[in-house]
Amino acid sequence: MKNSLVVSRGPPKRPCVDRAAQYVRMSTDAQKYSLDNQAAAIAAYAARRHLTIVQTYADPGRSGLRIAGREGLQELIRDVQLGRADFDCVLVYDITRWGRFQDVDESAYYEFICKRAGIRVHYCADDFENDDSLASIVLKNIKRVAAADYSKQLSKKVFQGQCHVVMLGYWRGGPAGYGLRRMPLNEAGKPKGVLQHGQRKNLKNERIVLVPGPASEQRVIRRIFNAFADEKKSRTQIAIELNAKGIRNARGKPWTSLTISNTLKNEAYIGNLVFNRRSQKLGEKQVSNPPDMWVRRDDAFKPIIAPKLFAKAQRRLQEVEYGRTLTDREMLDRLTVLYRKKGHLSLKLMMMTKGIPHYKTYAQRFGSLAAAFRQVGFEPKPRYCFQETAAKADHLISAVVEDIIAEVERRHISISFLHELRRLTISSTVTASVTLARVVSDGEHYPGPSPRWEIQRLKYRKSDLVLIIRLDARNSAVKDYFLLPMASLPKTRDGRLRISNRVFGQFRCDTFADLISDLCRRLDRPCTTSRLQVDGTSGDGQTAPPKAPGNPRGCQRTKAHVR
Repeated sequence: MKNSLVVSRGPPKRPCVDRAAQYVRMSTDAQKYSLDNQAAAIAAYAARRHLTIVQTYADPGRSGLRIAGREGLQELIRDVQLGRADFDCVLVYDITRWGRFQDVDESAYYEFICKRAGIRVHYCADDFENDDSLASIVLKNIKRVAAADYSKQLSKKVFQGQCHVVMLGYWRGGPAGYGLRRMPLNEAGKPKGVLQHGQRKNLKNERIVLVPGPASEQRVIRRIFNAFADEKKSRTQIAIELNAKGIRNARGKPWTSLTISNTLKNEAYIGNLVFNRRSQKLGEKQVSNPPDMWVRRDDAFKPIIAPKLFAKAQRRLQEVEYGRTLTDREMLDRLTVLYRKKGHLSLKLMMMTKGIPHYKTYAQRFGSLAAAFRQVGFEPKPRYCFQETAAKADHLISAVVEDIIAEVERRHISISFLHELRRLTISSTVTASVTLARVVSDGEHYPGPSPRWEIQRLKYRKSDLVLIIRLDARNSAVKDYFLLPMASLPKTRDGRLRISNRVFGQFRCDTFADLISDLCRRLDRPCTTSRLQVDGTSGDGQTAPPKAPGNPRGCQRTKAHVR
């Protein structure tokens, strides 16, 4: 019988050894959660269970509040979903290392993905066996709730501690503004010297206060306030004057209208500390808090600017930013006057012209800056139509993907599409990121004789393949397609890739039928070249060089012309 007892006189056989992966994570918790300590505890657990650890997924210095930014856990889930996991179980130190997700269902969801693929998750340091028994289910959910609540309570304690520090008149943290310096105090409250930019205090129990910086920087601060409040200069004009004289801001960078505005609003220059203007708790979206939620401590240290001058600057800021609300007609009239005077409109021109409301105000009133330009008879350049362009690109990609899915499923091949990442998954093993190649143009037609196509940034860069949908010269219809390995995509410093007339010839699919045929061919014979270089047909229809015999389409080593 199958389950009958077999007695052997020889030495006992060793139990079958299973393959396991380990996942370790450490944020800023106690030393007991260091990666080495986690790995040691997991190794001891694996030895007791006769498990062999064959792969490690790690997230050092990562918060467990959400999966975003945790490359190790993302890679683990991705390998499991795509069937690339060469192990039978996942070993984790405890529930908290898997994550402190504020929604406990999210923690359970990622574990369920592994369980559905036949891969169990073991929590090595927790005092229960993850065997789906009633006791384990109850304990596991209690620990998940406790892990989430720990982060909530810690956030509250940190916030209360920061408020207490501000109320005592101490600097909460972060770099000081231009013209200010940080000074640590010892336990007796005596100063220990001024900290320069980039320096930190030696002991945790030391407190920091702000003090006036060098006299030269104090003069620059007074100059900014006087120029804005008394001389009625714009923030942009002040920034231009400072940059022309080689004066850099606190970070060593040129001044901008935004940095001037932040300087004018900083109450630290009159000796006040203000905290909790904005808050962002537990990874949620940052919000602006009303004034009654601000934590203040007035006259915390020596001021640089006289209170009267600061108040005068605030009144002018109020007039500039939140003055009398202009009607839509008045805003368009001012834009029309500027258009007739200059003959064109641009973001830079609006910011440099006195009396023109902020461009964001136009975008909020009329839906977009491009819509406001059209209201006054000026056809905006494509870079101002990013909302319309993004919507058209999304619609076009969705249409092409729908056709691809229909054709592939007709061949009885499984395929799915993740719209958020624009990622196709075929046969649960091959992934392809989808993007567009648009003509770089300042108008409806490309002004030069040789169009250039710019590839939109990929939303997901870890796919096996890249599908580029190239549009025609008017950016209105599909011209052709390119299907190439991700490793073949040239890398640029700014992340932008512009293709000249001579494009990836060996990867080119002239028609949709060619694309489907090439895609199915790659499923049968995947290209394994780590770094492909190509040379092919030009955009005007010139003949591509012949492919090397015996190579599948797209696997020939030639040279790419990219600029």
